[in-house]
Amino acid sequence: MSSEYSYDDQAQFFPFFILTVSALVTVPLTYTLVRPAKDDEKLAPRIQTSYKAEHAATVDSLRAAQKRKQRRVKRTLTVVVGWALIASMAYLIMVTQRTVLKLYNPYDILGVSESATEKQIKSHYRRLAPKHHPDKVRPDPAKNETYESLSGHWVELTKAYHALTDEEIRNNYIQYGHPDGKQSFSIGIALPKWIIADGNGKYVVLLYTGLLGVLLPYLVGSWWYGARRRSKEGVLMESANNLFRQYDETMDEAAIIAALSAGKEYEEVLKGDQVDSGLSKIESRIAAPGQGSPFASGFSAKDKERLEDLDSGVRRKALALLWAYLGRVELDDAALTKAKFEVAPIARALNQSLSAISLAYGNIGPIVGTFHASQHLVQAISPKGSPLLQLPHFTPSIATAVEEDSKVHLTVQKFLDLPDARRRQLAVGKGLLTEDQYKEAINVGKQLPYLRVAKAFFKVTGERIIIPSSLVTLVIKGRFIPPGSENVPAIDELDLEDIDPAEDDLEALTGRKKRVVKGPDGKPMSVEDQAILPPLNFAPYYARENTPKWSAFLSDSKQGKMAVPPFTFAKFDKPLFDEQGKPTYAMQTLKAQFTAPPETGHYTFVLHVICDSYVGLDTKMEVTLVVDDASKAAEMTAEDEISEPEEDSIAGQMQALKTGQAPKPRRKADDLDDESGTDDDEDDDTSATNTDTEAED
Repeated sequence: MSSEYSYDDQAQFFPFFILTVSALVTVPLTYTLVRPAKDDEKLAPRIQTSYKAEHAATVDSLRAAQKRKQRRVKRTLTVVVGWALIASMAYLIMVTQRTVLKLYNPYDILGVSESATEKQIKSHYRRLAPKHHPDKVRPDPAKNETYESLSGHWVELTKAYHALTDEEIRNNYIQYGHPDGKQSFSIGIALPKWIIADGNGKYVVLLYTGLLGVLLPYLVGSWWYGARRRSKEGVLMESANNLFRQYDETMDEAAIIAALSAGKEYEEVLKGDQVDSGLSKIESRIAAPGQGSPFASGFSAKDKERLEDLDSGVRRKALALLWAYLGRVELDDAALTKAKFEVAPIARALNQSLSAISLAYGNIGPIVGTFHASQHLVQAISPKGSPLLQLPHFTPSIATAVEEDSKVHLTVQKFLDLPDARRRQLAVGKGLLTEDQYKEAINVGKQLPYLRVAKAFFKVTGERIIIPSSLVTLVIKGRFIPPGSENVPAIDELDLEDIDPAEDDLEALTGRKKRVVKGPDGKPMSVEDQAILPPLNFAPYYARENTPKWSAFLSDSKQGKMAVPPFTFAKFDKPLFDEQGKPTYAMQTLKAQFTAPPETGHYTFVLHVICDSYVGLDTKMEVTLVVDDASKAAEMTAEDEISEPEEDSIAGQMQALKTGQAPKPRRKADDLDDESGTDDDEDDDTSATNTDTEAED
């Protein structure tokens, strides 16, 4: 059997090939575009306010441009072209007349029934001979008949006749489906014939050379270069190397801002003539006398010296724009103003890389400094600026007046904790806030998500003590209490406990939390808890929209080193605010696991809980980890096996909460004596009965 390959002259298979390839590419891309949004920025609630900062239009346009970039217009165009190609191929398939392959059937060729006998077949064949034998008929030009066509038709009739009457030929037909035995078959390749037409061969070679020799290596190289070009934090490797060289264990937040200007990403914003254009104007504005500070940008003389020591170029202009952004300095130039807001998100991305470098060194000063730098970049506040600048309508001069020239800045929560009359006395008046501006500032301040830690402790799941090198869980209990909240309910002591799940509660052990709610039919039903997102950042000057995140880590205050690296929390298990926007004051539980020290003893750490987006809402407290010897755990286990808590005792109630079962009630001594006496009597009776029985036998 031989095979014959032919090109698809009639386009019977070519549309199927194109449709299949197009669908393999288009359908997955379409799914990525139409699937429900899972971005936190699209699902998180917003802080309710009508406040619009100056240059809000510029900030909004940059946010919109970033969203368009994330939508990936190229992908959308590819999907549109793909579906158009699929539709055209489907139409071509429907309108193209396809050749249907027929199986060889000698009965149809002879024109007899399949139930005809051999005698009937022979008789019918003899009747056909005078009509179709080429020696007895002449070709009819009107029917386009030729001697060759007549001879071919007679051969087909004769072959069909022998397939039904000759035993050997009939066996070929039965076994192979054709009287001539095994047949060759033709495969139509789904490619147009012009590919092998005369004169087109060289173009085909060029096409394959371009696809396999140029395009494919380019795509693979681009992917590889792109993967190796950026660090894990998403910044350019060259920028990460620059930040590594800028790192210093004594660097403060201002030094961190200066180090962030070393990124190569700024070259995308400051191109060509934009590098030197307006640099002198920016520097003169940020170095002008400020309100409540020596300079308008809020930097110090040392920071100014750092800026002036840089050579003119991208880095110097980037640093000048960063200080203009942090100091909210007016530049009176549309292009410079836009660039000022563009550099802040770049600096924050670079700050994540510098934070990773700081974590590798483990010095607590730069680590905390990078977290604070992130806060100030989001809120557009200089490192030494007042946290009150996070509130709408507050300016450096108003913040200075409210703080009454104090050397220590007033945090938002301390300001809102003041009586309303006192707040108005400090903030409302001539040259200060108007009544409406004051109300707007208080409204926003009372919606800021301030996580107040109520308790932090260590535990090992399922154990009563912590032994060396065990897997320890740091449990942080806290409530979101916005600044200025009134009538805050007291803490329920049971909310501060962390009850281990039952051993057979697989859902709790795997982290799939469920709660019972009323179903559509009024009956209780179990539903899986959804992670709760905090409101989007209130950051009117930051050209990105994102949700705040909290990081918890432990440090050794004596050595100034990181003890346990940060754990980041972006979602919570209980709502922060209800449907009316009021705080729920629900107790939140944050957990982080790490390995206990290898030696026994008391270890005192400093717990840091820092928000990456708001200034002054951090928590810092001491916690002690007690690591006991493993032998003590064995002794306590033995004691637990001997004694059980009373059902009505506090320990018994805690055990019931932990295991879901009340402890067995202890029996009194009198009851034990009575039972013992009863058993003795029963034994005596039984013994007597047995004796009598034996005697009878």
